[in-house]
Amino acid sequence: MHSAIRVGLLGEFNQQQKAHHAIPKLLAAASEGGVETTWVSTDSVEKGASLAEFDGLWCVPGMPYRSAEGAISAIRFARTSHLPFLGTSAGFQYALIEYARHVLGLAEADHQKSNPRAAIPLIVPLGLGLAGVKARVRFMAGTHLRNAYRAAESTEVYHCSFGLNGRYRRLIESGPLCVSAVDDQDEIRAIEMDGHPFFVATLFQPEMAATPSPLVAAFVAACRRQHRTLAQVAS
Repeated sequence: MHSAIRVGLLGEFNQQQKAHHAIPKLLAAASEGGVETTWVSTDSVEKGASLAEFDGLWCVPGMPYRSAEGAISAIRFARTSHLPFLGTSAGFQYALIEYARHVLGLAEADHQKSNPRAAIPLIVPLGLGLAGVKARVRFMAGTHLRNAYRAAESTEVYHCSFGLNGRYRRLIESGPLCVSAVDDQDEIRAIEMDGHPFFVATLFQPEMAATPSPLVAAFVAACRRQHRTLAQVAS
């Protein structure tokens, strides 16, 4: 059994993306060097690359992904196999698409940036872009986010201009996916999966905060629990 906690970073590394440099460092700091990160390209997942070796999966910002279907497939694997999952920015957007397609049965749900003619435009341009914006979010009681931050609210950083189409909000809220954070306009800014050890996705980017994010620490803790469980099974 591999000794270090292994986290797959789902997406294509981009030298220009500050988040792509920040995420491995934050994971290492939150685990005191006990996390090993591996970049997992979305097209490799589409071609059948295994995710079973990982203790957690972080779907990173940076769409368009090389393979949207690969990203969706990886998120589905994390959801259905109870693999700890964190999605930020585009990771939030694609977690919603995966859920809409495979849980709600909305097979044509898609991202309007990559598919402007989507029959079900689940992810659409925000009325007010959030690129480079800091804004308050409020956490719902009993959620991983509320427990991680130990606070009712936080000020978070965004670098995005797309979000959930409000037309489909009631459908999203009708199943096991729960809203875990909203902004001051009551727009959904984070989601979690009920009955899953750790499945959290945020439109904001905790990896870009000025101080280490409690959410990253909570994700690492979930990955550590997964690692221990797999070690016990293997022994």
